Amino acid sequence: MTLLGLHHVAVICSDYSVSKQFYTEVLGLNILSEVYRAERDSYKLDLEIPGGTQIELFSFPASPNRLTYPEARGLRHLAFLVSDLDHQVSDLVAKGVSVEEIRTDEITGKRYTFFADPDGLPIELYAL
Repeated sequence: MTLLGLHHVAVICSDYSVSKQFYTEVLGLNILSEVYRAERDSYKLDLEIPGGTQIELFSFPASPNRLTYPEARGLRHLAFLVSDLDHQVSDLVAKGVSVEEIRTDEITGKRYTFFADPDGLPIELYAL
């Protein structure tokens, strides 16, 4: 097997309009496509992350909550690479997002922090 890269990450949300606003207006991701699938009563929103990776944002009726935070099996968190961590944190805080204290990775020496999407999915900002 030869992997060429990461194409997308799929996220299921509880309130489609709130999550769409968060990912597009707060995080600034561009919409590639948006489809309502009536047979599933579900939206699928494809969002572009610079570099070619995408987030697929889904809504499904009555999807179960995440059981624990953040150590549940499966996807632990999304991590975005940023060039100016302090600026990005300030921008999020100005938009009303609660951001954890900036930490330094003891192995790499890189700075990072976490915040959450509207459903509590952990999102990391990792400094270049």
